[in-house]
Amino acid sequence: MRYGISRISLVAIVAVVLVSAGVGYYIINSQQVTPVSITAGGASFPYPLITKWISEYNKLYPHIQISYQSVGSGAGISNLFSKTFDFAGSDATLTDAQLANYSVLHIPETMGGVVVSYNIPGVGSGLKLTADVIAKIFQGNITKWNDPEIISLNPSLNLPDKNIVVVRRSDSSGTTFVFTNYLKNASSFWKLGSGTSVNWPVGIGAPQNSGVASTLLQTPYSIGYLEFFYAHNNSIPYASIQNKDGQFVQPSLQTISNAAKAGAALLTNDVRTPIVNLPGKDVYPIAAFTYILIYKDLSYMDFNKAKAIVNFIWWIIHDGQNYSESLLYPKLPTEVVKIGESLLKQVTCQGKPIL
Repeated sequence: MRYGISRISLVAIVAVVLVSAGVGYYIINSQQVTPVSITAGGASFPYPLITKWISEYNKLYPHIQISYQSVGSGAGISNLFSKTFDFAGSDATLTDAQLANYSVLHIPETMGGVVVSYNIPGVGSGLKLTADVIAKIFQGNITKWNDPEIISLNPSLNLPDKNIVVVRRSDSSGTTFVFTNYLKNASSFWKLGSGTSVNWPVGIGAPQNSGVASTLLQTPYSIGYLEFFYAHNNSIPYASIQNKDGQFVQPSLQTISNAAKAGAALLTNDVRTPIVNLPGKDVYPIAAFTYILIYKDLSYMDFNKAKAIVNFIWWIIHDGQNYSESLLYPKLPTEVVKIGESLLKQVTCQGKPIL
């Protein structure tokens, strides 16, 4: 009889424990799985990687839905300012004047290289270019593929007596920001300044990196600038560029990584510092960090949403880096990850830090 009572009691106790545990589990999970919808957009430069990050993060946290619109850095910044986007991707950094009006943080998310790609029938890989020659081509000072300045750099190539068709971005673009910043830094012949858009004197405009890639493929004797992934993924040849040490460097995951390592320390004083045209062996000269832009104070949104955004960006600069190299983006150097951590810890909502 005692055995029976004990057994019944034991079953009852277990049942109570299980019910209590279930209630606790439900309460905890109901808090964790509150649906969150995040809208973002901007740079097309890191778009392939951001798309991968969103997909992988959603597998871990299905209740968090993130959309990212590849509309260019300029549109991304505008939509962040209007708070249409919860965060923005941008290869272009904000000016001091913009930062005075908008308290926005720049979180380095990845980096990449801008390549000078071309479509010359009968000529595959092997083209070499200097900053001066690139500047003259994109300003319309050099108009033929067999111009003596190009021939002198490429005596072994059979360059044709054909007009050069310049392809450049038509939208406000972080890729343009990086490319023109490089030319401003590396060539005394460059007269157009730098920015997300400039007054191009020549060329065909195309939107986003994908648009430039498509136009290059369809246009014989063309040349254009675009992010490394888009050129490599579309099998469009790209030139070796002479770096600051005088070495002609082919863009690759390794040479762009070399630029990241060479420039990492420069971000300590100002995370916006460009890393174009740096010295060093096998350093590709047209490289850049690209950023996630986020308001320092997210009190204008729900706390759960603000926390979800910050947690996602934290995951990006840590676990998310494991997806970078397969898509031809170098992993962030450790020093830059630490800078990102410090910046994210400054983000607040409703008067308290999120992390």
